[in-house]
Amino acid sequence: MADILPFHQKRADPEPEPLWRDVLGQSLRAAREEQGGRLVDVAERAGISPQYLSEIERGRKEPSSEMIAAVTGALGVDLADLLVGIAGTVRRGRGTGLAVGRRPAGPVLMAA
Repeated sequence: MADILPFHQKRADPEPEPLWRDVLGQSLRAAREEQGGRLVDVAERAGISPQYLSEIERGRKEPSSEMIAAVTGALGVDLADLLVGIAGTVRRGRGTGLAVGRRPAGPVLMAA
């Protein structure tokens, strides 16, 4: 049964779901800094410009899968581990404990 709230009381707005590209960038930057790597060195090993890597790290760019693989390769980071970590961060930010591949029960509405 739905909660009935007095007219003057509002529900707290949930925190906005973190953007995948923001979490990806934060994760890549954390890995680089943990290794003591400089942005220009990692970018050179990945074959991309330092400016582009900076934009990825700041969540300004949505890199292709090839770019993500190049950066993780340059960092020596396992791509699968990085993606699992990102998924966990996004899930925690969303406040749900759904397992990977599971969908909430109920009808699925698709936009036409």
